[in-house]
Amino acid sequence: MEASDRTADVFFVLMGAILVFAMHAGFAFLEVGTVRKKNQVNALMKILVDFAVSTIAYFFVGYGIAYGVHFLQGADIITGAAEGSPFAGSGFDLVKFFFLLTFAAAIPAIISGGIAERARFTPQLIATAVIVGLAYPFFEGMAWNNNYGFQDFLAAQFGAKFNDFAGSIVVHAFGGWLALGAVLMLGARLNRYRKDGAVVGIPPSNIPFLALGSWLLCIGWFGFNVMSAQSVAAINGLVAINSLMAMAGGIIAAWVAGRNDPGFTHNGALAGLVAVCAGSNVMHPIGSLAVGAVAGGLFVYAFTWCQNKWKIDDVLGVWPLHGLCGLWGGIACGIFGQASLGGLGGVTFMSQLVGSLIGAGLAFAGGLAIYGVLRVTLGIRLTQEQEYRGADLSLHSIGATPEEDVSGR
Repeated sequence: MEASDRTADVFFVLMGAILVFAMHAGFAFLEVGTVRKKNQVNALMKILVDFAVSTIAYFFVGYGIAYGVHFLQGADIITGAAEGSPFAGSGFDLVKFFFLLTFAAAIPAIISGGIAERARFTPQLIATAVIVGLAYPFFEGMAWNNNYGFQDFLAAQFGAKFNDFAGSIVVHAFGGWLALGAVLMLGARLNRYRKDGAVVGIPPSNIPFLALGSWLLCIGWFGFNVMSAQSVAAINGLVAINSLMAMAGGIIAAWVAGRNDPGFTHNGALAGLVAVCAGSNVMHPIGSLAVGAVAGGLFVYAFTWCQNKWKIDDVLGVWPLHGLCGLWGGIACGIFGQASLGGLGGVTFMSQLVGSLIGAGLAFAGGLAIYGVLRVTLGIRLTQEQEYRGADLSLHSIGATPEEDVSGR
């Protein structure tokens, strides 16, 4: 029976890893549909190669920093087949690594959307290796493995541990605030803001691709959230329904606030899902609906202010979407997770507030430091000529529709 249960857990977590892995196609197509046609190939290349670099960095360095587990041993040991092996049987620790890798690799995928259309390729891969190998696992281990006594400290000070069930802070806010640092170090796209203060609008290139990216992310998100239980016995349907309700709330709020704009509406679904990750295991579905609705409206207004008022050229709005909505989700868990508001309890507002702010602060500082060093040493930006020509031809020597380019049509 024990072997059967372990095998079921291996399959469960593996399916979760595959679903979250599929979300990276969503990241790719969301970016492809948002950037200009001359940068679409670059968007696809970044997401794919970033995932490969993330895999290597997390396998050899990052996972060990976060959880103290290393796989540089015989296959019989790491699969749990050898007698006395510290690893779980049936290779459970390996599929757990795969599952958590897909979370870690989401960080550079998030950043990719913010720095699109003007970032150099190789320096970004170096940043990915540093982020997934060092920066992200540092906070991941604090939040999800109690490294450095982080959770014990919050429990002692504020009456409960920091609850981030599926990563509103650990993944989304961390990626969003890292991206803000990267965007500030990179600067705005060529001719985005004129000297007289005018903002030059750059419309999305392909709404169907943008919508496809949103749909792929939404579908995979149920693996992201529900399968964060990491065992069949721990599955809870509350997580699925809370995710669904938050998604619906985000869509409706962004549709209304965005005045029927398809870009805002499709991203509103993602805003709701980002925000619900932290408290999806403790909130009531009505509370999740409210959290998602606030996130959908927050994204629309923050994106508009970010682009037009603060003149921060975050191409896909990843700081408003992941950074701010993720921060809201971590804090909201301490509100709507309370038993007095229909939640399961076991959370406190102050623990959620402090834990969320620490995660966002570490990420923002890390983003400024990593991309600041790369800017000074290697350079992180395309030349004006390369940017004008487009990253596709400048970096990859091929466009999104090569047959049309060759024929001149």
